[in-house]
Order: sequence, then structure tokens, then C-alpha cells
Amino acid sequence: MAGLTLLLGVLAICALGQTQTIEVRHGVVELTLEPQITGGFLLAMTEGNDRKVLGQIGRTQYSVYTSEEIEGGVLIRIGSANLTVRTLYDDVKDARGIKIKWDTKEQLRFEDCFDFGDKHWYGGPMQETQIYPIQDANHTYAAYVTREADNANIVERYWLNSAGEYIYVHPQVPLFVDYNQLNLNHICFGAQVAEPYSSKRNHTELSYDIWFLSDVKAAHKHAVANYLGKPSDLPDYRMIQHPIWSTWAQYSYDVSGQDVIDFAQEIRAYGFNDSQLEIDDLWETCYGSLEVDTNKFMNLTHLVEEVKALGFRVTIWLHPFINSNCEPWYSEALENGYLVLNEDGSPEATWWNTNGTSPGHIDFTNPQAANWWSKRVRNLLETYGLDSAKFDAGQSSYTPQIPVQNGDIDLHPHHIVQAFVRTCAEFGDMVEVRAGFMTQDLPIFVRMVDRDSIWGLNNGLPTLITTTLQMNLNGYPFVLPDMIGGNGFNLNHEQADVPSKELFIRWVQANTFLPVMQYSYVPWNFDNETVEISKKYTDLHAAYADEIYAAMGEAVEHGSPVNPPLWWIAPSDPEALVIWDEYLLGEEILVAPVLVEGGRSRNIYLPEGIWYEEGDINRSHVGPIWLRNHPAPLDYLPYFVKDHQSEPDSAMTLSFSFALIVLLLTVTFA
Repeated sequence: MAGLTLLLGVLAICALGQTQTIEVRHGVVELTLEPQITGGFLLAMTEGNDRKVLGQIGRTQYSVYTSEEIEGGVLIRIGSANLTVRTLYDDVKDARGIKIKWDTKEQLRFEDCFDFGDKHWYGGPMQETQIYPIQDANHTYAAYVTREADNANIVERYWLNSAGEYIYVHPQVPLFVDYNQLNLNHICFGAQVAEPYSSKRNHTELSYDIWFLSDVKAAHKHAVANYLGKPSDLPDYRMIQHPIWSTWAQYSYDVSGQDVIDFAQEIRAYGFNDSQLEIDDLWETCYGSLEVDTNKFMNLTHLVEEVKALGFRVTIWLHPFINSNCEPWYSEALENGYLVLNEDGSPEATWWNTNGTSPGHIDFTNPQAANWWSKRVRNLLETYGLDSAKFDAGQSSYTPQIPVQNGDIDLHPHHIVQAFVRTCAEFGDMVEVRAGFMTQDLPIFVRMVDRDSIWGLNNGLPTLITTTLQMNLNGYPFVLPDMIGGNGFNLNHEQADVPSKELFIRWVQANTFLPVMQYSYVPWNFDNETVEISKKYTDLHAAYADEIYAAMGEAVEHGSPVNPPLWWIAPSDPEALVIWDEYLLGEEILVAPVLVEGGRSRNIYLPEGIWYEEGDINRSHVGPIWLRNHPAPLDYLPYFVKDHQSEPDSAMTLSFSFALIVLLLTVTFA
């Protein structure tokens, strides 16, 4: 770290009566903390004649304070709280940073707010209304934990903006977050010991790092290298190449063995391939028994053999709950301390399949409990020849509140999310989960929360794209989109219903260049045209499986997003910084699906470079360019392949790898 010149004195100033500024200099950069009558300090950075106000920190702190120089920064004592501010420098990446930490032994609430300014912001939580960029999103002050409400399955503590700046809040913080409510056009970070954070915590901390890099792409790569991490390996290739077929939307809770074999035979009869067929939901005698209901599945072993004989692999739906009417397993778990208890000693959890009972939640932070559950799961899979599992739930909000967990109390309630997901990951490379916290290193798919079968940004088709971008920018590039056409059963919106033909087709197309295609509603629910179009794009996805797998390999090697936003290849392009309804596969395929009902054309933005529509060298476009009202009839997905050797003013030379792609596209689709 470069040396610092600190212009500091020991101050004893009343914030209400004085305005003397505390300064920290690093080279030509000056960081200032300016006391505010409204509480805390205005945090500003000045370089030359350029002064930028970052935000107001300590908005709830009004006491007399003192300050003193410490190594690398300053320590400020304000009332019962300590504030340390240090400057950082990464000379390898030429990046400047600020490390801020509030700490107190008292029951205080800290609140630091940062100005969105005129920048575009990314990252943050998975939300039901998944706006991108996020500066215009709403997020009312609430605990920042994984929870069922607002689709908050991914809540990494990371925010990034178009100027190449990012904020990372440390995992031990009892964090609350607000957008635009406490302070207009600001993101506010709060910290307080309040539900669902443990009341047994002995201090309150708000600590985070802010980094400044040359552009948004450089900033994200720095965050991946220093905070988020990257996957350690690749998941199963066949899950990428061919669709998952789930019984859920077709058969719901009433699925039976006969339904499963009928479903498998229909898939083959219509000429579709598969990665696996998934038996979803109520196959067990009671929730948590892990015992097959023989009234619905008379001989599961034989059924699995039949389905495998058709060329399928077979997986099954699992969860971390045991309902209290599921005996003797519930009593065994409770008596042995295998269930999460709240601070009052109650094991009563919540989830969507309580069926009038008081469910329990396995305590995966207890190694004995996790091992008990894992052994029972493994026995189920091995007994019936099942290939793998779909692991559902995982959000910390499903456990009894306020939960008591093992491990560092300052990491609760997220510890159980990590412990559950890491337990699931032990079951191989065909695993899918639907929650995560600091589990970006795992080589498994993370599934989106159920989408509604609607067109809007309120959890409908467009959020397939915006949520994919959110997950990738939080370090989860192995995205498993929810079932094509949406859930159909999540009737939270007045317009929600089973998908229409048009919605279903547009969903197939939007999903084509994402890592996995998952069907549950099926094309033959509609008509022959739907079957033909769905088959065309399912086959196109398979033709590009190697490219998808290569992009996933880049995620393992370098931490790159598999499906990044357009600014990943054009970080200084103002148009690319705000495009939310297009996405990339790697760095050379751009996809612009139709996401509005009745749409038969759309505006498409192509960044700098030569782009071949559908990979056809005879239909080239030189970017940056807007293609206005570009035709997109119902059977057409606009996508473009970039000539990565050519610059816009050079010859349109086709690389060897691109020629291979063109060769793949000579397949005649049914």
C-alpha cells in the first residue's frame, strides 16, 4: 500500500456546533469527512478540481466526537461508537479504495447512505420486480437476508456502478438496505441488532469497502477476484445440452408413477431429447419422510428402470423440512437436536407445504443433523437408482425466527443457507439449488425463483433476463432458469394464469442462449406450430451447447459472467450501460428476444463490432447501431454472432471458430 499523508489533528468538536473537516490524503486524492448538523459526516473525494460527494455516513450519530490518526487512516470516536476510515490502494490493478467500519457495544442503529447520482447501478438482491439497472428500483428498509418475500434468494452484499465503483458490505454485518425511501436517489445501508439477526450478538457493526476502478468491467473483475469468488468446476454437460423436464406444472401434487411414464413417452413421441426427467413434489408419504408413497408409485424402482430405458436420467425433488405429522421422523429429529429452534426454543418453521402442521427445518449448521439428513437422501437415491435431485427452498426466512444456529453468531442467519447449499452440493454435478450466500465457488446450478406466467417486470417473462443479469453479477453464472412459460400456479397477480401460446413461445426463445432449458408445461399443450417452434429453438440451444459450456469454462477460469449485460463488451458505451432486454452469451453472441405481448418487431442495439444475424455472414451489421423496428415474427428470435477478429473498419474475415458455428447452423430444424 502506498504511503499516506494524513492531515489530522486531535479534535474535540460538537457536530452540532462545528464544521471542521477531517482530511485523509493519498497522492493527489483527498478524502474528506465533513460534520453535518443532520448527523454524521458528508463523505467526499476530491482529485484536482473534481470533487464528488459519495454520501452521508453516520446519519443517526449526533454526539461529540474526537479523532486521531491510526495506521492507514483515522479513528473517530462519536458517543459510544467507533468509526475507522482507511484508504486502500491496489497497485496491481491501479485501484483506489476506502475501508469504513462502524462498531459499538451498545444497541445502536448505524445508517450510511450513498448517492446514486447520475450513474447506473447493478447487483444487489434478487427481487420480484427485477429492475435493471437498479437505481430506479424500490427496496424499502428491511433486513438484507435470504427470504421468501420479494424473491430474495440471492442477496449478496455487492453493488456496482457504471463509473467503475463498487461497494461490498462484509458478511458479519446485521445489514438492512433501502433504495430511495429513506433518502431519495440514495442507497442506504443500516446495521442494527434486530430480527432476524440474533439478539445474542454482543456488538453492532457496519463495515464495508468501496473501490474505484477505470470502468465497470474492471470494477466487476476486481470484485470477483477479491470478494465474490468464482466456481471451482463445471456442472453436468448434458444438463446444458438438453432440457430438464419437470412434472410440476403438468401434474402438480397429484403426480403418480403412471403420469411419469406417460410424460416420458410423450416427450419421446414428439421428438424431444432430455437431460433428465424430474419427479417433482408430493411423491413421499409425508413431507420429510423420504419414504416413497406406494399408493402413487407402486414400484418406483421399476418405474425408474422404465424411464431410463427410454434414454432418460431420473431425478427427484427434495427439501429441508419435516412436517410435524410426519412420524417417526419428526420426533426423531426433534429429540436428537436436528431441527432449528428459535430463541424461545420453538422448532416451528414455515414453508408453502405445511398442510396444517407445524413444520420443522433441518439444522444444517449442526454437522450431526446434516449427516443424518444426507444419509437418508443418499439411501433414497441409491435404493431407487435415481441420478440426482432438485433441492428446493434454502432461504433463511423459512427457519424458526429468530433462529439459533451453530457457528459464529455474527454470521447468522446466513450460516444455514451456506450449510444447506454446501450439503446439497455433495451430491454431484447434476445438482440444482435455488438459494445461495457466499456459495459462488460451488460447481452447481442455481435455479431462479418461480416466475409467474405473465408478461410484466413484476415476476413475468422480462425478469428471465433481468434476473439472469442479477445472478451473474452476484457471481452465480450457472443460472438454471425457471420452467418455460412460468409456474402457472403462482397466481399473485390479477393477470396470472397458465401461459398462453404466445407467452410460451417467446419464453422458449428468450431461454435459448441461457445455460439450461427447463420444460414443465409442454409445447403440445398448445398446437403443432408451438411444437415446431419449440423444437427449433431447443435444437438450436443444443447446437450451441459447446459455446455455452465454453462460456461456463471462462467463469471457472476467470470468473466471467456466462450471460453478461451488453456493457461487458462495451464498458464505455452509454447505450450498453442501460440495455436490460438483451443479453450476451460469453462475448460473441448477442440475444434480443421479444418480451412484450403482441410484439412482432423490436428495437435492437448492437455495440461496436461486426455482427452477423443468426450467424449468417450475408446479413451483417456494423455497430454501434440501433436496428429500429427490426422484424421479429412469432417464430423468430433475433440473435447475432460477432466476428471477433474484425474491427468495424476492417475486412469481414471469418474466423475458424466462427466457421464451425455456421456449420452447426446448417442443421435443418424440424
